[in-house]
Amino acid sequence: MSLSGSKGRLAGVTRELTLKWDSTKESWRDQKAQQFEQHYLAELTVEMAKTVAAIEKLDELMRKIRSDCE
Repeated sequence: MSLSGSKGRLAGVTRELTLKWDSTKESWRDQKAQQFEQHYLAELTVEMAKTVAAIEKLDELMRKIRSDCE
């Protein structure tokens, strides 16, 4: 799988997780749910954004390397 494919897959599963969490929050509304969201999901969202940015940089670098080798 290419880096751009991996980036797309990661973005897709992150969106899917967000949708499922939104659905879960309809029935789980206590303090533990808020703590779970703040502790795990908020952090995960930030890390996923960083990871996608890193994949984009790697993809750009790989394209440059391929271009330089041709």
